[in-house]
Amino acid sequence: MSESGTVDPHLQEAHRELAAGVREFGERHLRAVAQDEKDPVARAREVGALLGAEGILARAVPAPFGSADARSLLIAREGLAYFSLLAEMVFSAQGLASQLLESAGTEIQRRRWLRSLASGAVLGTVALAEPDAGSDLSAVRCVAETNGPLFRLSGVKSWVTLAGGAGVYVVLARAPETEKADGLSLFLVDGEADGVAVQPIEAIAALPVGELRLASASAVRLGAGTRALRQVSRSFEALRPGAAGAACGLAARALDEAVRHGLARRQFGRALAGFQATKMTIADMYSEIEAARCLARHAAWLADAGAEEAGRAAGAARLAATRAAGRAVDRALQLHGAQGLVRGSTVERLFREAQALRLREGTTEMVRLELAATILKESR
Repeated sequence: MSESGTVDPHLQEAHRELAAGVREFGERHLRAVAQDEKDPVARAREVGALLGAEGILARAVPAPFGSADARSLLIAREGLAYFSLLAEMVFSAQGLASQLLESAGTEIQRRRWLRSLASGAVLGTVALAEPDAGSDLSAVRCVAETNGPLFRLSGVKSWVTLAGGAGVYVVLARAPETEKADGLSLFLVDGEADGVAVQPIEAIAALPVGELRLASASAVRLGAGTRALRQVSRSFEALRPGAAGAACGLAARALDEAVRHGLARRQFGRALAGFQATKMTIADMYSEIEAARCLARHAAWLADAGAEEAGRAAGAARLAATRAAGRAVDRALQLHGAQGLVRGSTVERLFREAQALRLREGTTEMVRLELAATILKESR
């Protein structure tokens, strides 16, 4: 993995041990099968069980049921994305679902679900966006109707990670008596409940995403049900350094593939890596990835320290890392030439997967707007 061998001052020994454990996990369970794109949902279930058995999923779940902190989330996501973005998505989905359960759930709900998520016995995910409500979650139209102590949810959720593979969904829905954004609440829906159907989405990258179609599906409200949008926003912010880490991991794999190919491929009587243009490309890739990695780890360190500037740093890291990943895979593909366009090659897969990094957990444009708003507000 393309990472400096020096000791990173942002990390503690537990984080370095986690990085080594994830790297070993990836070599044993992910490298040889990362190109298998036949059934993303089944593969996600398999990977989730393996991550749980290895104790890695516990690093996505807050204490006392797990041992998550911002740096653990970042390190695990970076290491998994190096081998497989599908595996990274399984892990990050547990992190987001756990954050919402921890921040909004009752004690009974936390005890019921967080231990299972940490062990991998159950996979969790969130269902927020809709066909007509993407970045603007205040436009959500999924309706929750009371049914005694429970609720019945009806509507369609789009781009749901682990759709069809999750055992529990955290769903954002609207109470029928209000059209205001603060009328939104979070609900828990059992993946096996009646009225729950899934339609897979075939994206350019073979990832476990789909539509969640709810037809009067039984649900319970998550906690008191108030300030749902604020809770969602805070959870995304908490995971943002990890999103930057995932981008760094994918970018590092692109760099390694470029270096490997450059040393092996011969053109005009010598290795491709011997040409000056190739050397400059590799130098640019390395420097941009290292800069993004430093920003990401600093942001995670600030988040764990509870620093006021943590949110701003996380936004900057997310922007820098996803841009570095996009440039890295583009350059790697260019160095591979026509070989990089062959379906099933590692670089071709990375090129498709990199596009998702700019859209997940808040689009790049939304992150830019939020970051600018924070900077301007603090400057007044």
